This record gives sequence, C-alpha cells and structure tokens, in this order.
Amino acid sequence: MSLLVVGSMAFDAIETPFGKSDRIIGGAATYIAWSASNFTKPIKQISVVGYDFPQEELDALSARGVNLEGVQIKKDEKSFFWSGKYHMDMNTRDTLDTQLNVLANFVPTVPDSYQDCEFLMLGNLVPAVQMSVIEQLKNRPKLIVMDTMNFWMEIALDDLKNVLTHVDVLLVNDSEARELSHEYSLVKAAKKIMTMGPKYLIIKKGEHGALLFHGDNVFFAPALPLEDVFDPTGAGDTFAGGFIGHLVRTKDISFDNMKTAIIVGSAMASFCVEKFGTERLRGLTKDDIDGRIRQFQELVNFDIELV
Repeated sequence: MSLLVVGSMAFDAIETPFGKSDRIIGGAATYIAWSASNFTKPIKQISVVGYDFPQEELDALSARGVNLEGVQIKKDEKSFFWSGKYHMDMNTRDTLDTQLNVLANFVPTVPDSYQDCEFLMLGNLVPAVQMSVIEQLKNRPKLIVMDTMNFWMEIALDDLKNVLTHVDVLLVNDSEARELSHEYSLVKAAKKIMTMGPKYLIIKKGEHGALLFHGDNVFFAPALPLEDVFDPTGAGDTFAGGFIGHLVRTKDISFDNMKTAIIVGSAMASFCVEKFGTERLRGLTKDDIDGRIRQFQELVNFDIELV
C-alpha cells in the first residue's frame, strides 16, 4: 500500500522567543513526508517548487523513499516563501511575509504511477487544488485525510465545503473548528463539521493535545510536556505524517487504531518542535520514536480504584 501526499514544499524564515532562523526548508508536504517515511514507503509526492529549491533537499527526500515524479519544478519561478514571528506562548504568531510564487498558479498533475495509492493525505492548500487531485484519481483511496486552515474558510468557503464532502478525516485546530462550525463548544463544533462530510474529525490543540471525534465517540491525546520548544512551525504537518503513516503501515482504519495513530502523530510532532524546521526529523531512529511513544503511554496510563 502506498501513500499519496499533496502539499507545499517551501522556504520558511522563523523567529521565536528562543531563536531565529534564516531561510530554511519547510512546507506541509515536506514535513508530512519526513514524518510518514518513518512508517511507510514509498510515499508519492505531489507539489511544486521553483528553480531555487535545493537539489540536495530533493535528493534527501528521495533517499527516504519519497517518489518525486509528481513534484513540478518551475525553472523560471521562485519557490513559495513564508516568514513568521511567534509570541511567547508559541501558540500565536504573526505572519511577516508570504510570497506565493510557484503556488499562485499551481495545477497539480497525478502521474499514472500514482494511481494505485490507497491512502491520500491532502496537506493544507487551496481547496480547489485539493479537489483537483481527488478528481484525477481513477479509484477512490481507502482513506482520504485533509488538512486546511482558517484562511480558506474566509476566502474559499464554498470550495472548501465541496472538498469536505469527499474526505474521510479532517484535521483542524480549535480556532479553525470554531470558525468553520460557528460553535464555541468543540463537541458541538465537531458534530456540525461531521455533517459536512468527514466521518472523523481531529482537532489539534497545540501544547494541549488533540481530540479525535467519530459519531458519538471522543478520544483525547495529551501533548508531551517538553523542556525545550524552539519552533512549532510544521508540527501540525508532522503530526499528520505520523498519523497517516501509522494507518498505512497497519492497514487498519478503525476508530481504535486511529486513537493509536493520534499518539504516534503527537509523538512525531513533539520531535519537530525541538529544533528549527525539519532538522530534528532528519536524524530520528526507530528507537527514538518507540521511546517517545512509550513516554506518551506512561503519561496517560493509570490505574484507578472506585470505592
């Protein structure tokens, strides 16, 4: 079983209370691929980059088992660039600069060799682009997972709602869930969003963990308390990569296994924030990941005796 990942590959420049980076490699699809490649291969990537995107970065992904046939390289345009500054709480940030560049007119093409993919991970992109990929697939994947953001809710709501009718799992953060549903209660928000199409909803709450909803079932996974948090950029995408990677590896899309996938995704995200960009993800070993997942198990495992 192979995984198809759609999303941006980009440059970021980040400032946090604990440091500052120059232009570093980022983008939703980049983080998803680095994360998911710990659990499944091959990963078939669809994205677009400019002439300035380093060949060594593409080679590094290829070495991880990422098929780049679906990545367009625009020789006369620059790659997508985003710059942001995080506040002390690391949950809020200000966008300093956004340069769409190659993303402005991105038209994805699904290669014939990608048509066998049984899992589709739609990273945060223009909803019409996400829909275009779904429409190009000759057979519906076993599971379609989608990430989005409040920006699309504000400028492309109808397109976003259309895509929602075609996906199985939606990933949003708590403020996005409230904006999409117009409900303050996350339980009410989840119920309303699931009527829009997705059977499962994951609400990410940053350092406060993540919620998984399906029907009347709710599962909560805490975030691991970390001593050092340098850069939250890409943590949500890294979470998504771990989540979908586990599902592809186990070939099990039940609610119970999604609970495990939430823990795996949370573990991967906890690595991402420890250094700038994808740096921490590149050197991870299986022992590192297994050890971190055990820390999550210890965090939530307890015996209680009711008297």
